[in-house]
Amino acid sequence: MKTNQIISKIIVVTFYCCLLLSCIKKQETAQTNDLIYETSPYLLQHAKNPVNWKAWNSKTLELAKKENKLMVISIGYSACHWCHVMEEESFENDTIAKLMNNNFINIKVDREERPDVDNIYMDAVQLMTGKGGWPLNCIALPNGKPVFGGTYFTKKQWKKVLTDIHQLYIESPEKLIEYAEKVTAKIQESGLITLKEENESINENDLKSSVALWKESFDTEFGGIKSDIKFPLPKNLEFLLRYDYHFNDISINNHLETSLTQMAYGGIFDQINGGFSRYATDRKWHIPHFEKMLYDNAQLVSLYSKAYQKENKPLYKSVIIETLDFIKSELTAYNGAFYSSLDADSKNSKNELEEGAYYYWTKKELQNIIKESYPLFEKYYNINNYGLWEKDRYVLIRNSSDMEFAKKNRIDIEKLYELIHDWKTKLKKERKKKNKPRLDDKVLTSWNALMISGYLDAYRALKDENYLNIALKNAHFVVENQLQKNGKLFRNYKNGKSTIDGYLEDYATLIEAFINLYEVTFDEKWLKKSKILLNYSINHFFNKENGMFYFTQKNNLISKKTLIIDGAISSPNSILANCLFKLGLYYSNTEYTKMANQMLSNIKSDVLVNPNSFSNWLNLSINFSKPFYEVAIVGNNAKKMNSKLLEYYLPNIIIAGSENDNSSLSILNNKFVDDETFIYVCNLGNCKLPQREVLQSISLVTK
Repeated sequence: MKTNQIISKIIVVTFYCCLLLSCIKKQETAQTNDLIYETSPYLLQHAKNPVNWKAWNSKTLELAKKENKLMVISIGYSACHWCHVMEEESFENDTIAKLMNNNFINIKVDREERPDVDNIYMDAVQLMTGKGGWPLNCIALPNGKPVFGGTYFTKKQWKKVLTDIHQLYIESPEKLIEYAEKVTAKIQESGLITLKEENESINENDLKSSVALWKESFDTEFGGIKSDIKFPLPKNLEFLLRYDYHFNDISINNHLETSLTQMAYGGIFDQINGGFSRYATDRKWHIPHFEKMLYDNAQLVSLYSKAYQKENKPLYKSVIIETLDFIKSELTAYNGAFYSSLDADSKNSKNELEEGAYYYWTKKELQNIIKESYPLFEKYYNINNYGLWEKDRYVLIRNSSDMEFAKKNRIDIEKLYELIHDWKTKLKKERKKKNKPRLDDKVLTSWNALMISGYLDAYRALKDENYLNIALKNAHFVVENQLQKNGKLFRNYKNGKSTIDGYLEDYATLIEAFINLYEVTFDEKWLKKSKILLNYSINHFFNKENGMFYFTQKNNLISKKTLIIDGAISSPNSILANCLFKLGLYYSNTEYTKMANQMLSNIKSDVLVNPNSFSNWLNLSINFSKPFYEVAIVGNNAKKMNSKLLEYYLPNIIIAGSENDNSSLSILNNKFVDDETFIYVCNLGNCKLPQREVLQSISLVTK
């Protein structure tokens, strides 16, 4: 009896111990920081870190001042591989977390939601170290002025940084304050642009000299710029496409063909599911940094569409189709919105996050999947030293055209196409068994606007009505959710909620997208909306002192930036200047045209010395240095004629049109004739004889 009582007590005690341990475990699992209340997928990834992360907002900034603590400002984005590595090594480490929580106010920033914050602290880190990237980690005074910065740090390095900076702040705060003031002054100086009293246009000789300078950096073997890391930079190639159109430059044409071909052959382009990764880590575009971003793919669709219009190469067409198939299947919401990105990392067979796990293959895997035709597959996709990544991992890459491959391997071209289709079908099926990369499902206005333009450019090139319908669906989504009645935009959309005031980038890209929509549809509501957005931008972002536009309307940052450099996305100032030029013609508004010319004149010297960083400004300069035409199509068959006109690569025109005499556009005034459809080609209001045929009209604007 006594023994039974003892056993019963042991069972009861054991039960309650297990229950207590379970509760403790649940409590530990449920431990979160302030990021749990955010919607950004990147911030939510860090919501269960032991670091007491806070979001960037006025409340957090006031807390830093109140407690007189240094701020750790850590910036990244959901698809960033090295952001995940630093999280795992440092931000999930209890010792590091304790050090950060005791001595700092810790702020996590999604650079895609808050590019204004990213711009400031990226400038700071580049001034301090000469380079930048993500994760971006900056330590700042309670007033936001930076005292230290860098990108990725190992756990050991980060611990030393935190300890040393905190110690210095306690013992000699005046040293940090003095340094912060100097860095802040340089950040503020870096954004200064002065108004040029005398407008100096960029002429043809300027353009040729600038491009000649640019050519020195061309990689003639693999395309792009000479570098061990290759970014596609679609707007740079798009300008060169236009430059070749006007100046018939053989070396530029060769560079374009090499770049576009090698990018399409490389691992940076997903040979199975389509779509481009953000950049390649080698010269030959082979091994990508595997994240796939909406903004890259949107602009690359535009680039390949325009190149296809100009050159009619089947490879370009297949890239357009496969990339848009990827966008539709992976980055498109039911409501027509476009998501932001796919992560570089995904879970491997061991259920561990690994960069590129979704994309690489082993030789054995491929042999088992492809089977009989494997020897030919191996040659086509280079399952050899050329296609080897590391260990026994291969990323598919091509190095010859289909015609060359068929001839070399003595196979009928149609048979080869059948095999390629079979290979891709099998590999797609096998890839579905893998864990997908994580999706960043926030919706950003500017990136959606770029994708609208991408779909419209693809529609022009391929005449697929689905592409136009998708662009329209997204445009309506943006109008209904992101555009307010007073012309103000939201930046972000997530979980049915629109948040964050739009930045100049959002306005500029959407104005451009709506102009493109008008040119394709002749629906004047899109042009009117673009004008409303432009006027809002002038009223709320324009700096009268220098004729440029601020990135933000108002902010609580240490500097108000004016962005002019064209990078992965063209600068909002250059996009807006190009839109001012076009809307000036549509609405016969000389003030818009003068503003565009003034903006270009302000930075002329920078543009000519660093052409690869100002390609969209160079695009604008051609508008002023070469004849630019207004093409008006008026009459019953206006839309049908426009559909034909849109097939051609004509970068030196705007298009307006109407099937009746009800248009409010001055560019269409007095051009309607009953039972006729005429095409009017005009330059600065001076019109040539009206034409009835599209090809005759094209001959009037070519070159």
